Amino acid sequence: DALQNEYLHLLTEERQLQAKVDKVAGLPAITPDKKSVEVVLNAGLLLDYERSSEVGAVGIGLYRTEIPFMNRSSFPTETEQTLWYSDVLKAFPRKTVTMRTLDVGGDKSLPYFPIQEDNPFLGWRGIRITLDHPEIFLVQVRAMLRANIGQGNLEIMLPMVSGVTEVEDAIRLINQAYFELKSEYDEPLVKPKVGIMVEVPATIYQLDDLAKKVDFFSVGSNDLTQYLLAVDRNNARVAQLYDSYHPAVLRALNHIASEAQRHLVPLSLCGELAGDPAGALLLMAMGYDKLSMNAHNVARVKWTIRHVENKRVKQMLHHCLTLSTSRQVHSYLNEELEMMELGGFVRAGM
Repeated sequence: DALQNEYLHLLTEERQLQAKVDKVAGLPAITPDKKSVEVVLNAGLLLDYERSSEVGAVGIGLYRTEIPFMNRSSFPTETEQTLWYSDVLKAFPRKTVTMRTLDVGGDKSLPYFPIQEDNPFLGWRGIRITLDHPEIFLVQVRAMLRANIGQGNLEIMLPMVSGVTEVEDAIRLINQAYFELKSEYDEPLVKPKVGIMVEVPATIYQLDDLAKKVDFFSVGSNDLTQYLLAVDRNNARVAQLYDSYHPAVLRALNHIASEAQRHLVPLSLCGELAGDPAGALLLMAMGYDKLSMNAHNVARVKWTIRHVENKRVKQMLHHCLTLSTSRQVHSYLNEELEMMELGGFVRAGM
């Protein structure tokens, strides 16, 4: 009974916290000293973006196109894909929707396209598959471009990029799809911005070259963390080593932000770190323009940003970058949030 009562108490506090943060859902994510960040959604299912207006997201920072593929028994046609993407783009008129090209492999498989590998996370996945099968890539990109006719809010993002050649090959195919459709349709065709996911450590050291090829960078913090730390995040034996607050991860993220600012390339981050209030604050201080997260965390992140001055967060970031262990980072951030009366975001209740 005592244990059950304790959990009921925690649940009540959690509901009270959620009711409190929901009040800022429709307000912009802007600090008291006027630093603003775009808070957008990670989506892949109809339910993800149907509630977007309720939770206060201002667009989609990551649309996982592989999810509709996974709910089928065969590859979808170009027309079927066009209908899917059209529904998503229409749900966010005049707001950017960033669609990631098919990202399967690793822990995401298609029943009708089996991939057997000893080490799938370091194997045939993401852009590697679609460049080896340009017919899959072209059909998908054509469908995206067709869906964007009359909308004009599409951006295309390339996953699992590890080098400049992959980006050049993908852009060549995107241009091919664009010119094919331009000759087939009378309606004006908008050429979308093209960006890459920074999730393979090799890209961190090629940002100079990549900045000349693409329109934006988007960090995939989940995969970047597991590759930097050499930790399979799905492996229970080493799960305790996976930590997005590891000093090496924070320093890598800060370096990416500095390089993006130097090259004037818009920068976003999609991953669990963006949806964590403490992580969102650090990313804002680094200079990330856009944070993409699941619907549940949108109001929480907005509340946090609206109650902390950017000047103070920059001081927090500076201190975090001097720490040498994940434990020190977590302890320091928890103390800071408690001092700012934001302790409810690291424990149940306020």
